[in-house]
Amino acid sequence: MHTLIADPRPLTSTYAPARPVNLRQTVGPLLRGQHEPTMRLTPTGFWRAVRTPEGTATLHAESRADGSVCATAWGDGAEWVLDALPDLLGAGDDWSGLDLSGVPPLAEVRRQHPGLWLTSTSLVFESLVPSILEQKVTTIEARRAWRYLVGRFGERPPGPAPDGMRVQPSARQWALIPSWEWHRAGVGPNRSRAVLAAAAVAAGLDRLAHRGVPASGGAARAARRFDDVLEKLQTVHGIGPWTAAETSQRSHGHPDAVSVGDYHLAAHVGWVLIGEPVDDDGMLELLEPWRGHRQRVVRLILASGVPKPKFGPRATIQDHRWH
Repeated sequence: MHTLIADPRPLTSTYAPARPVNLRQTVGPLLRGQHEPTMRLTPTGFWRAVRTPEGTATLHAESRADGSVCATAWGDGAEWVLDALPDLLGAGDDWSGLDLSGVPPLAEVRRQHPGLWLTSTSLVFESLVPSILEQKVTTIEARRAWRYLVGRFGERPPGPAPDGMRVQPSARQWALIPSWEWHRAGVGPNRSRAVLAAAAVAAGLDRLAHRGVPASGGAARAARRFDDVLEKLQTVHGIGPWTAAETSQRSHGHPDAVSVGDYHLAAHVGWVLIGEPVDDDGMLELLEPWRGHRQRVVRLILASGVPKPKFGPRATIQDHRWH
């Protein structure tokens, strides 16, 4: 009987996108803080440790002066991550239907960030777990728990990944974490139970993933498919609209998923668009003219550099379609 040994040699690939791609901006939503254990940003690219359907992998991607992306991958999932790279860098994201002509400041943000696209990892469970950990707690608490649990129960990634990087635990590994370790990580029973519920159906969740938006059927079919993902995610115990939206934004590049229930987002959208804070209902009303593209508009608002003022509005973007 022979033992199969994984080939240690890396696979390499050069991806030449048909349009500008800013790697850091596009994959940035996958980063949970400066000390994210599964990812590292570099000045011109990133490292990513991934658990794929084919096994673990380490991906290193860097942009070149000519606009191409040089990618190297190690591990059993190396071929998978290289095949998934175009969607990870937004190849399936189509902004052509987004009309910003009535809001010149937002159009200017888009002009200044032509390489910003919505990422699609094609890995649902991977994006779901950290989103669950972020439910109803501060960012600091959520990121501390994520670092602790992945650092303690994750795997070392294959290849020459930077020190400290880890591959997120498998569904089975999440299910085996003892109760006292959840407590030590600062994760309460509601969130730990939600992770366990998701782990129990992880394979089914990952079957929701797809590479790119369907070519046939147009925008209406794509919208129905995205809505179906949100609906099915919320059939998992402990998964509500906010968690489903946060997950689908990353796993599917959902262009219309809005994180309703986010502690800061509604007020930020309000400050930028009309100069005053709003609640979730107000945010949805402001974003309604862009239905189908609301996540794209949110990404532009976050990229605008306009902060949510602590004491009063500093800058606003007026949408003249309301006047």
